[in-house]
Amino acid sequence: MKRWHRVGLLCLVWPWHLWAQEAPWTAWVSWVMDGDTLLLVPQGHKEPVTVRIDGIDAPETCQPGGEASRDAMIRLALRKTVQVQAFGQDHYGRQVAQVRVDGVDLGAEMVRSGMAWAYRYRVGAGPYAKLQKIAQKDNRGLFGAADAAMAPPVFRKFHGTCHGN
Repeated sequence: MKRWHRVGLLCLVWPWHLWAQEAPWTAWVSWVMDGDTLLLVPQGHKEPVTVRIDGIDAPETCQPGGEASRDAMIRLALRKTVQVQAFGQDHYGRQVAQVRVDGVDLGAEMVRSGMAWAYRYRVGAGPYAKLQKIAQKDNRGLFGAADAAMAPPVFRKFHGTCHGN
């Protein structure tokens, strides 16, 4: 059974770490689309794969903090070799995965630095909730802005996505 991300009946019942996982793979980061989405070229392949970092939600690039979030991910991952633990696809057809650079969990690092929100699951706080609370308490990244940072789902509700979806 593959893991469904944010959609499907399973997402309503089980925490993220209980789903069957695919075999880990290695890739090269060819592009950073935003703070939670990467374009990866898997080792031994020529065609890129779009990967959504599991457990986080970064601001849209057109919303306040979006470019800073993307820039933070660029510093962490662009043109680097990464290890990928994929869980399946989301409803946009992107692979959903935990991605690591030299053992560093990119999702955890983005939340720890205040450049992304921890995704809240229906059955639990998610793997990075404690890191987000610390980032908020310490006013890191998006949480240190003079205006309160707007979570991406709220932004999309009022403004749509930067891509017009």
